[in-house]
Amino acid sequence: MMWRTLASAAVAVGLLQGPAALAQQKTEIALSRQPGIFYIPSHIIEKQKLIEKHAAALGVPGVTTKWLTFSSGGAQTDALLAGGVDILNTGTGNLLLLWDRTRGGVKGIVATSAQPMTLISRDPNIKSLKDFGPNDKIALPTVKVSTQAIVLQIAAGELFGPDQWSKLDPNTVQLGHPDAYAAMSNPQHEVRSHFSIPPFTFLEMKNVPGAHVVLNSPDVMGGPLSQAQFFTTTKFADANPKIIQAVRLATKEAHDLIRSDPKLAVEIYKEITGDKTSVEDLLAWLKEPGMMEWNLEPQGTMKFANHLFKTGTLKTQPKAWTDYYLPVAHDLKGS
Repeated sequence: MMWRTLASAAVAVGLLQGPAALAQQKTEIALSRQPGIFYIPSHIIEKQKLIEKHAAALGVPGVTTKWLTFSSGGAQTDALLAGGVDILNTGTGNLLLLWDRTRGGVKGIVATSAQPMTLISRDPNIKSLKDFGPNDKIALPTVKVSTQAIVLQIAAGELFGPDQWSKLDPNTVQLGHPDAYAAMSNPQHEVRSHFSIPPFTFLEMKNVPGAHVVLNSPDVMGGPLSQAQFFTTTKFADANPKIIQAVRLATKEAHDLIRSDPKLAVEIYKEITGDKTSVEDLLAWLKEPGMMEWNLEPQGTMKFANHLFKTGTLKTQPKAWTDYYLPVAHDLKGS
C-alpha cells in the first residue's frame, strides 16, 4: 500500500498543480474517515449537519455532505488523489506524506483527536518490543506510513538505536482495526498483536484472553499525538475557502458537544456507526486517561515529521507545523 500510495502521490504532483486540475467551488462535499471513536467529531458533524449549518451562515447555502468510511488512511489518500473525496479525516503520517509528495498540494485544515494508541498483544511471550521475533505479526491500518507504523518506528529507534528504526517494519501487516480485532479474538490467527485505537483498545483488553499492553503512544511521543485531522488539496481549499472555515467551526462545535454532553456524543456515534457497545461502556472509556484530547491544534506532529525526514520518507523538512496546515489553523498553538 505504501508504494502504491507513493506512486499515486507522485502522479498527483502533476494532477494537483496542472491547469486541468483547477478546482471549482463545490456544494456537494465528499468526506472520508476510518472506524473508531477517534472519529466521534466527524459523526457529530454528520448527524447534526454542522458543515452545512456553518457554510450557510458564511454565505454558502445548499451545501450537502457525503461521508465515506475506509478501513485505512492509505485507502483514503488514494481516494483523495483519484478525486473520489474532497476532504479526509485520518492520520498525521498520511497528511505529511501527501504534503511532501504533492509539494504542498495537500494540507491540513484542523486536528480532531489525539487519543492514545496502544500496542496490545495476546502472546504471553511478548512483554516489550524486544520480545518480537521475525514471525510475530503486528496489525496496523497501513504499513510504513500509518500513524501507528511511524510511532512504532520511533519507538524502535529509541530502543534499538537510531539506525534500527525500521527493525520491526517486517513484522507489520495491514489490517483495518475491525479486522485486526477479529484476528486478535481468534486464537488460531497468526496475528497476535495489534497497534490499536479506541474503542478496539478497550474491546481487546476486555474480551481477548491474555491481552496486555506492550506500549502506549504518549510514552513514545512524550505526550498526545494528533491521530486524526481533516486535510484536503490546496486546490480545493483555494476554491472553497468558506467550506474550509465551516469545517473548522463544525469541528469546534463537535468538540464542545463531546465535552458538554458526552452521553449525546456517544449516542450519535452509536447511531452513525452501528457500534453495539453500550453507552455505559463508551462513557466509561471516555473517562480513561488521555481520552478527552479533542483539540483543533495539531499535537506532536513535528516530532513525527522530523522522524520521517531523517529516515528519508519525507524529502522536504518542514520548518514548522504551519508548513503543512492551511492558514485557517495558523492562529492555533500547534506542535
